[in-house]
Amino acid sequence: MKKGRVTIIAEIGVNHNGSLQLAKQLVEVAADAGADAVKLQTFRADRLVSRQAAKAEYQRQTTDAGETQYDMLRRLELSVIDHEALLRQCRELNIELLSTPFDLESADMLTRHLGLGAIKVSSGDATNAPLLVQLGRSGKPVLLSTGMCTLADVEEALSALAFGYTRPIASRPSRETFRHAYLSAVGRQALAERVTLLHATTEYPAPYDSINLQAMDTLSAAFGLPVGLSDHTEGIAVAIAAAARGAAVIEKHLTLDCGMEGPDHQASLAPAAFRELVRSVRQVEASLGSSLKIPAPQESENAKLVRRSLIAAQDIDEGEVLTEDHLAVKRPGGGLSPFAYWELLGTRSKRAYRKDELLE
Repeated sequence: MKKGRVTIIAEIGVNHNGSLQLAKQLVEVAADAGADAVKLQTFRADRLVSRQAAKAEYQRQTTDAGETQYDMLRRLELSVIDHEALLRQCRELNIELLSTPFDLESADMLTRHLGLGAIKVSSGDATNAPLLVQLGRSGKPVLLSTGMCTLADVEEALSALAFGYTRPIASRPSRETFRHAYLSAVGRQALAERVTLLHATTEYPAPYDSINLQAMDTLSAAFGLPVGLSDHTEGIAVAIAAAARGAAVIEKHLTLDCGMEGPDHQASLAPAAFRELVRSVRQVEASLGSSLKIPAPQESENAKLVRRSLIAAQDIDEGEVLTEDHLAVKRPGGGLSPFAYWELLGTRSKRAYRKDELLE
C-alpha cells in the first residue's frame, strides 16, 4: 500500500464459479477498471466444512437450496495450477494478486509456493488462532477483516499474529504467550509494519444501517493501525464514504453479472459500476488534500474578482471629510479592505476620487 493512496481491491472471491476462464475475465476487468489488486478465496471444501454443513440464508437464496455448503464449495474451488495461471496474468497486467486462505494447507500454498505479497484473513477466521499464527510465521503482511468482531476479538487476533511474527517456531502458542507478544515492543512494531484492519459487516448484501462506518475510527484509535473497509453493501456509496473517512483500503466484490448464480454475485458490482467506484474513490482521495485551511492556489485570482474593496460612492474632493455617503463596498477585490470602513469615517480624503474609483 502507498501512503496517502487508497488501495482498491477487486474481490473476485468465488465469483469465477469454479471456472479459470471466468476468473481471468474478472482479472482483466479489474485491471481495466484501475483496481490495485484482485483477491481470490483459496480453499479445499473438505478442509473447510463438514459434508452436512448447511448454507447461510443468503447462499440458499442465490444457489441451489437443496445442496449442502460442502457441495457448493466443491464447485467453487480453484486448483494450484489455476492459481499459478492467475498469478502470471496479474503480473502481465501489473495488478497485485491477493487471496484469502481458509485452511492451513492453502495458506502454505499462497505464502510459500506462490509467494504472494500479502494475505487477507476473512472475518470468519478472525478467531482461527492456528491460521493466524501460521500467517504470522510466514512474515507476510496481513489484511484482517473484523466482521462479527468486538474490540476484544480483534485484540486476540492481533495477539496471535504478533506471536507468529516475533516468536521462534519452537515457542508454544497459548493465550498467555500471545498476550506477551502483543504487549512487547517488537510485537507492536511487527503489527504496525504488517497489519491493516478492515471494518466489515458479515452479511451479503449488508443493509446500510448495519455498516457503522464510524467503527473505522474506533479501530484506528484502539490499535493505531491502518484501517479500511471490506464493503458488502449494494452500490458504491458506502465505499466512497469510507474513502472520505480516510480508509487505507477498500475491498469490493466484482462480478461480470450480478444476476449470475452463485453466493456472492448479488452483493457485487458489475464492471461499469466497479469502474465508477474506482473513479469516485480517486476523486475523493484527491479532494481530501491537506488539513490546513488556507486558500487553494486556484483561488488567488478568483479572490480579486469576487471579494470586495472600499470604493468611492460619489466624486470626492481632496481634503473632504469622509462620511457613509462617500463610501461603498463593491467588487473587485485587491483594494482597501472593507474592514477599514470605520477607520475612514471622519477622516479627510488624501486626494480626489472619481465615483467607483478604488480608495487607497
